[in-house]
Amino acid sequence: MAAVSRLVVAMLTVAALAVGGCGVAALRVAGTDSAMAKLAEWGRSHGLNDEVTWLEKQVYLRNQPALGGEPPGGIPAVAGAVPQVPGSATLPSTPLAPLSGDPPLPGEGSWHTVVTAHGKPAVQVAALRPDDQHTSFVVGVLRMDPALVRGELRPGTTDPGGRWATAPSLVPADRDDVAVAFNGGFRLTDPSRPGYYSQGRTVTRLVDGQASLVLRADGTADVGRWNQEVRMAPDVVSVRQNLVPLVDGGALNQTCATGGTKEWGTTIGQTAFIHRSGFGVTASGVEVYVAGPALSVCTLGRILQDAGVVRGMELDINPDWVSGAYFHPRPGGPPQGFALFPDEKVSPQHYLTPSSRDWFAWFTR
Repeated sequence: MAAVSRLVVAMLTVAALAVGGCGVAALRVAGTDSAMAKLAEWGRSHGLNDEVTWLEKQVYLRNQPALGGEPPGGIPAVAGAVPQVPGSATLPSTPLAPLSGDPPLPGEGSWHTVVTAHGKPAVQVAALRPDDQHTSFVVGVLRMDPALVRGELRPGTTDPGGRWATAPSLVPADRDDVAVAFNGGFRLTDPSRPGYYSQGRTVTRLVDGQASLVLRADGTADVGRWNQEVRMAPDVVSVRQNLVPLVDGGALNQTCATGGTKEWGTTIGQTAFIHRSGFGVTASGVEVYVAGPALSVCTLGRILQDAGVVRGMELDINPDWVSGAYFHPRPGGPPQGFALFPDEKVSPQHYLTPSSRDWFAWFTR
C-alpha cells in the first residue's frame, strides 16, 4: 500500500508541476491532511477529477481488503468507556445484531457509554465486523441522545471556505463540552453538486431529492430527501447534502448495488470495499454515525439499519476523510480524543487544528 501511495503522490505532483509548478503550493495547504489527500484535492479542483478517480481505483485494485479471518486480538476494548453507566430508555443496552454470519465475538455489538451528561448516557459506541466476508475488520457505530447533546455544522478552510461565525477547529471555548466530531460529505465542487446551507447563507444550491442532514436551532438533527421529508423552515440552521438517501423508511436503497455515478457520485464506485461513513436518525430521533474500513455502500447501509436508523445517508469516503472521534474534557487543556474504530487514519487531534473540509461537532447540553 505504501508503495502505491507513493506512486500516486508522485503522479499527482508531476501533474501539478506540469500546469504551473503548483505542487509545492498544494502541499502547503494548512491542516493535517496527508500529502496524497492535499494533492488529490488540488487535482480535483483543477480539472483532474477523472484522473484522480482513476488513480484511486488503481490503489484499490492493488490493495483490496483481505477476506476471512478475525480481527487481530478480537474486538478491541472501548477506549474512554465510562464505567458503571447503564443504558437508558433512549439508549437501551440491547446489542447490535452481528452481520458476519457467525456468532458474535466477545464484545461485538455491545454498547459502551463514552460520554455522559447530567449523569445519563449521552454518547455510546459499539464495534462489529462489517459483513460475512471482511471478518478481520472492525467498524465503529456511535449513537447520541438528542436530549443530551446538540449538533453543529462547522466550516472548513477550503470547503466551504470564507469567513464564518464558527471556527474550522475546536477552539478553547468549545473544549469543555465537545462530545463528538466527525467528517462531512463529498467536496462541494464534486460533480454530484452537494448543497450546503449554514448561518443563513447558501454556499451551493440545495437540490430537491438529495439526502440532507438538517440541523435545527435546538441542536437536533434530521435526515431526509430535501423538499420531501425535510425542507427549509425558520428553525433550520444548517443543511448538508450528499448523494441520494441510503436508508429511507427503514429500507435500504437498492441502487446501493445496482446504481452508478448518478446515485453515488463519480468516485471509486459504490461496490468497492473501502473506508466509508454515514449518518442517520432512528424513529425516536437518536442520532447515529457509522464509520470504518472494508465497507461498500450496501454494507454501510445495513449497519445503519442494524443500529435502528430509519432515514440515513452516506457521508465522506476514503481513509483520508473518514474520521469519527469522541472526547473527554481535560481541565486547563485540550480535550482527550478517542478514535471510533481501530483502522482510523485521521487522528482525533485533527479537530484541534483548522480542518480543510467541513465537519460536524456535537456538544453536551
